[in-house]
Amino acid sequence: MRWLVVFSFVLLAACDVTPTVPTSSPPPRTQTSQPQMSEQDARTRAGIAARQFVTVVETVEPVAEQECRRRAPGANCDFQIVVDDRPGQPPNAFQTVDRNGRPILAFNLALIASVENADELAFVMGHEAAHHVLGHLVRTQQNAAVGAVILSGLAALGGADEAAVQSAEQIGASLGARTYSKDFELEADRLGTIITARAGFNPVVGAQFFNKIPDPGNRFLGTHPPNAARMEIVRRTAAGL
Repeated sequence: MRWLVVFSFVLLAACDVTPTVPTSSPPPRTQTSQPQMSEQDARTRAGIAARQFVTVVETVEPVAEQECRRRAPGANCDFQIVVDDRPGQPPNAFQTVDRNGRPILAFNLALIASVENADELAFVMGHEAAHHVLGHLVRTQQNAAVGAVILSGLAALGGADEAAVQSAEQIGASLGARTYSKDFELEADRLGTIITARAGFNPVVGAQFFNKIPDPGNRFLGTHPPNAARMEIVRRTAAGL
């Protein structure tokens, strides 16, 4: 197993997982001092989270690689697990590739500490691995390229100047990248459920991690589907296993 602590990545990820951050603070209350966690308690909790992460990686990674080799012959299925240890970052996980096309599953310390149990962590890992197995990063880049060509071409045909054409190209790329993003997320949820279950974890329990993610609803050109739709695809897939 390969481990790496990283600080930057070379390509955009297929998706990211960012738990909810409150948009407003509750009204101030008197006598709200919270007992401070001792250094020993903090070290203990960190040690538990680290051991859980190692256990999940050691269990899920070989299953994800097996599914990758079975479903995507010829693809690079040698997953590399990386940890971003920068302090003060919001919880996040995503999938990307390095300069040589090797798939990377990236997690930061805040996410590793934020999960309620190993099932949640396994589901997030399975979901991100599924993006690579299903080729979502490449497909997103292709959709972005098509959108950029179409919209910039229309702008040029309409007599737009160079700056306007470049702006249209950027907008087209953004629109193209979003075109099938919701479908990609549901596809990754479905395969992620399979990977999670075959690794010995409970994907339905693991998908409760969605409760930490802001519900995007069903917004036009939104990048993620409603959380309810994602939970439903997990339940249906798990029931069929």
